[in-house]
Amino acid sequence: MGIKTEIAKFAGKSSYFILSKLGGGSSYPGKLAYKIDPDILADLGKKYDLVIVTGTNGKTLTTSLSNKILSEKYSNILTNSTGSNMIQGIVTSFLTHKKWREQKPLALLEVDEANVKIICKYIKPKYFLLTNIFRDQMDRYGEIYTTYQKIIDGIKLAPNATVIANGDAAIFNSIDLPNKFVYYGFSDLGHEKEDFKAPANTDGVLCPKCEKVLHYHYISYANLGSYFCPNCGFGRPELKYQVTDIVSLKPHKSIFNIDDFQYTINIGGMYNIYNALAAYALGREMEVTQEQINSAFDYDEQVFGRQETISVNDHELNVILVKNPVGLNQVFDTIKTDDNEYSMAFLLNANYADGIDTSWIWDADFEDLPYDEIPQVITAGERRKDISFRYKISGLDENKLIEKPDILDFINEIKNVPTKKIYVLATYTAMLQLRKKLQEAGYLK
Repeated sequence: MGIKTEIAKFAGKSSYFILSKLGGGSSYPGKLAYKIDPDILADLGKKYDLVIVTGTNGKTLTTSLSNKILSEKYSNILTNSTGSNMIQGIVTSFLTHKKWREQKPLALLEVDEANVKIICKYIKPKYFLLTNIFRDQMDRYGEIYTTYQKIIDGIKLAPNATVIANGDAAIFNSIDLPNKFVYYGFSDLGHEKEDFKAPANTDGVLCPKCEKVLHYHYISYANLGSYFCPNCGFGRPELKYQVTDIVSLKPHKSIFNIDDFQYTINIGGMYNIYNALAAYALGREMEVTQEQINSAFDYDEQVFGRQETISVNDHELNVILVKNPVGLNQVFDTIKTDDNEYSMAFLLNANYADGIDTSWIWDADFEDLPYDEIPQVITAGERRKDISFRYKISGLDENKLIEKPDILDFINEIKNVPTKKIYVLATYTAMLQLRKKLQEAGYLK
């Protein structure tokens, strides 16, 4: 540890102290420290056991659920709960974590796909937890195979780590590595004899061995499911941990069985059952019992921007982060399970953290929304005209559409919405802007 590292740590911690008093500080302190000493992680992380959670969708909730599960066993866990998952946010997390002497600390980190290699250069994880790979932020990642290669480049730096991967995603079974692999997924759920192809325009359905189109016994959503290649025999690996039954799917509650043990999470959506299953698999690999996991799942704590409920002017905002067509379609499917009346809002930005290309909204199934039952849709954000046009093209009556120039105008419009419940879909920076404005207005603490 040299003088440069000490200066970097002092500068980072000092800036965090100041910024935290002003309600910020999740990213800049780490950015400052990393600029002073690009090797600072080697010092900060040397005494930690590390778990990396990465993939396209579900990283934040999977990390949150994993934290709850591992807290049943570990009393000293560092995690980046705000979802600041690039190098600067991760450095901030290490800078601000208080280590305890009685137990070796565990670092449970959500890591952006393109930052996995950077982290693994300095800290060798014990586990990688992989959620999924979907087309996302084409300007940053390119196609799904390019995205996975970024993760692989990091895994190759930690050949002794165990990789816990979504076995329903063929891409995670496409490259041979020296690491131990453990797979989780959905059982065929009674569809073992079926043989069909994924819908047209589904990404990632070519066999990685012979490049023929994969077939399926069962698909949960998108390209995830019980896949096999009738041409060369490539197929889904053996699943160590399985969802064996889906009991109930509601907008704010999911009941399901994993390995024939029933669990409940207070959040909706098939995709969130995958997140729970991933966290379960990590917990079981780290010797947390099924009963402890059941206790960990039994909480109502809200996750930053992920189906977060916020009360505004006697209205209930359900804020959901969206960023790519697969995730957005899953959100639509979840919303459609709501038996109560609701309105919708969409806050669309196109900054670097969102992905500057907004063409992905045209690949989502807006046409399947029940517009006859939705009395009002509000659009806002820097690219509000794009999302307004998408709604119009998909069949929304223009008389139901209200376009607001910025986030504050959207908040002021909420009092006029005819329904108590409003689903607010927002890209990442729009979600941050919304939370900041709500905080300034006293709706969030």
